[in-house]
Amino acid sequence: MTEFSFYDGLPKFTDFADMSDEGHYSSLPDDWWIGTSDVKGSTEAVQNGKYKTVNMVGAAVISAQINVHSGACFPYIFGGDGASFAVPPSWKDRASDALAAVKLWAQEEFEMHLRVGMVPVSHIRAAGFDVKVARFQASEGVDYAMFTGGGLNWAETQMKAGKHSVPEANEGAQPDLTGLSCRWSHMPSKNGVILSMIVMPHDDVPWPTFTEFVSRVLDRTNRLESFGHPSAKEGPGVSWPPAGATLEAHAQRGTGSLGKARRKALFESFVAWVLIKTGLKVGGFDARRYRRIVGENADFRKFEDGLKMTLDCDTETEADLRSLLEEAAKDGIIHFGLHTQSEAMLTCIVPSIMEDNHVHFVDGASGGYTAASRFLKV
Repeated sequence: MTEFSFYDGLPKFTDFADMSDEGHYSSLPDDWWIGTSDVKGSTEAVQNGKYKTVNMVGAAVISAQINVHSGACFPYIFGGDGASFAVPPSWKDRASDALAAVKLWAQEEFEMHLRVGMVPVSHIRAAGFDVKVARFQASEGVDYAMFTGGGLNWAETQMKAGKHSVPEANEGAQPDLTGLSCRWSHMPSKNGVILSMIVMPHDDVPWPTFTEFVSRVLDRTNRLESFGHPSAKEGPGVSWPPAGATLEAHAQRGTGSLGKARRKALFESFVAWVLIKTGLKVGGFDARRYRRIVGENADFRKFEDGLKMTLDCDTETEADLRSLLEEAAKDGIIHFGLHTQSEAMLTCIVPSIMEDNHVHFVDGASGGYTAASRFLKV
């Protein structure tokens, strides 16, 4: 097996419950590298109303990796205020350069300090952890990587401690963030609550014990409309001008004018808004179909050494889940964090509007996973 065929050759599972089965995961090769990132001070940024910016920076890490590897398939996962990914050894140098460029961009554009790091899988295994990956087919056009083994969490902890850092980018370095956008309106809860949930196994709790509990969580969330997906069936809402136009301009301007990039984003979003409102099709582009696919492609639930979900639910389900989690925490099985808000939001990577492989990262619009992580109960 070549380094390029490992991930390409993994099966794609269509039932999210299958992602709790460790037998469906494959260990990454020893010589692969794990990249991690995290916005330092994200909690304060959230409190200052900058969570959309925090999400944009986290998604920029993935966007830069997708572009630097020319759209080739590799495993990655979005975490709200950061992202993680895995690449084969021959990609390591350009992956590191792209990480460093995003770090410089985040500082120059938003005065945000993005911590970044890269570590070989062999070092993670030497520390007693593993990195296993599986593929979940979220829709016909998109699948997302799921991770288990504790290795991502270990690598992120090491990064936050100042280890495994990457060389600083040269002055003037620019990440390629082509396709990165946030044009969609926030998605108000249809049922009363947007619930951001992080559930992690306690140290030394066997994965089967953890996933047995997870199956109880999923049993409850599966009763929700569309499994708790925050997006409406017709896709997320759209308004004009979009709230994220300036953020998108920061991503797309390169060395050019911010004002010019913003005007371009506003014009393109206006055209899309008109097409969605009228149902007109231009050059084979069906804006209403695209809007629906956006919702289908969104990553509102994931496994990242634990379970993360952004759910649209009623207050009764929220109370039921909270009670279930508190009981498991008391029994020493898990620790968890919850955060409630009234809306969810999307940050998107769209290589082409004519293809269905665009990816959309879901988070709560008022703190989301970052706020939930503050309340992880041990």
